[in-house]
Amino acid sequence: RMIRQTFPGVRRALPAALRFLSGGETFGDEPECADLTKEASLYVHWPYCLRRCSYCNFNKYIPRENNSHVMTDCLQRETETLLQLSQISSITSVFFGGGTPSLAHPSTIAAILETVSRQVKLPASAEVTLEVNPTPMGMSKLEDFCRAGVNRLSIGVQSLQDNDLGVLGRDHTSHQALEVIEEAQRLCPGRVSVDVMFGRPRQSVESWEKELSDLLRVCDDHVSLYQLTLERGTQLFKQVQQGEVTVPAEDVMAEMYQCARRTLQQNGFLQYEVSNFARNNAVSHHNMSYWRGKQYIGVGPGAHGRFVPLGDGGVVREARTQTLEPDVWIHEVQQRGHGTRRKIQLCHLQLLEEVLVMGMRMTQGINHNHWALFSPQMNLQEVFGTTSDVHQLLQKGYLILDDRGLRCSWDGLVLLDSMLPALLLELETQIQQRPQRNHSADGQTQTANSQCE
Repeated sequence: RMIRQTFPGVRRALPAALRFLSGGETFGDEPECADLTKEASLYVHWPYCLRRCSYCNFNKYIPRENNSHVMTDCLQRETETLLQLSQISSITSVFFGGGTPSLAHPSTIAAILETVSRQVKLPASAEVTLEVNPTPMGMSKLEDFCRAGVNRLSIGVQSLQDNDLGVLGRDHTSHQALEVIEEAQRLCPGRVSVDVMFGRPRQSVESWEKELSDLLRVCDDHVSLYQLTLERGTQLFKQVQQGEVTVPAEDVMAEMYQCARRTLQQNGFLQYEVSNFARNNAVSHHNMSYWRGKQYIGVGPGAHGRFVPLGDGGVVREARTQTLEPDVWIHEVQQRGHGTRRKIQLCHLQLLEEVLVMGMRMTQGINHNHWALFSPQMNLQEVFGTTSDVHQLLQKGYLILDDRGLRCSWDGLVLLDSMLPALLLELETQIQQRPQRNHSADGQTQTANSQCE
């Protein structure tokens, strides 16, 4: 993604094991899989950009030479290796992110999808998303990307104000962005998402509301909102520190977020996650798999993954991080088939923490059956229905715990970052206080570690 998702305080509140990542309507309901080790989504990271945006601290690099052929070979090989290391028999969605994956050749996308199909089942209906930089170069390849297998496009518009695009260091204009949106909708009608950023320098609530209304007149059925976050080491951070640029105050950003929620709702978009809105049920199925705690494999420099590897009884989910620097990653993949730099076995508490934090981002929250897949011995009521701190949040109407499950109210979703510490503390307390049988990473009772060291 272009920047961290709305309300970055959530990230600060999480335990270290979770920092590998970022009302009432139900979206994209899918049958729960009894054996979560057999399915996964796939994230493929293309690390290269033509230039670095002023606000971005993501893992991206300006290529010194054209090594797309080598990168393609290595992405294929690591995909093959990690699929073989897993117990996965089906990939449910693929997401090409970056960096700027629209800089890749369409043949790279086709080659990786063919590699997946040779190893496991990749259903014809599987969602295959590509992040697109809305430049003439990106637009010229859209049709070829779709021929290669892409069926969903995520466009990094960020702003419709040319002055703001210049401040952000973007390499496209608002007119070019509108042209790309139009072409994308022609190729993937109903499956085009736009990213837009608020909290930009000199931005007001009024200008933001008008800009969002203008965007909604031309966009498709999915919008992702991102709050501009000042990251140390970026050009924009330095400019703000030196007083050259000012950004809106936190209370103004909060008002912008609430304004966007209202505007999107008035235009038929229903919020299904903290930062994501859809109409006609055009949700991102790939991102839904993250929020539902399902397995995912991360391929490419700096990518992250969560899956149960083969061996040792095959019951404990691992958090895996790939080598960050592309040149080093390429060398490691060529030497041993993958660039995994770090592997951490997730204990039962860590797994439940991830299910909680990610699930609470969704407006539908966590239903009882889904929680039971990961915690068959302790239901949501037993974990969260007895403590005074959580009870206060329930009484104030910020949280809802009923026969559907646990979720935030409309007002509570805005306060998710401040509520998560209480929920995480209560989860940890209940897990440590109650003797339990051990649980596997897919929610089945097995001989595996249930307590964190």
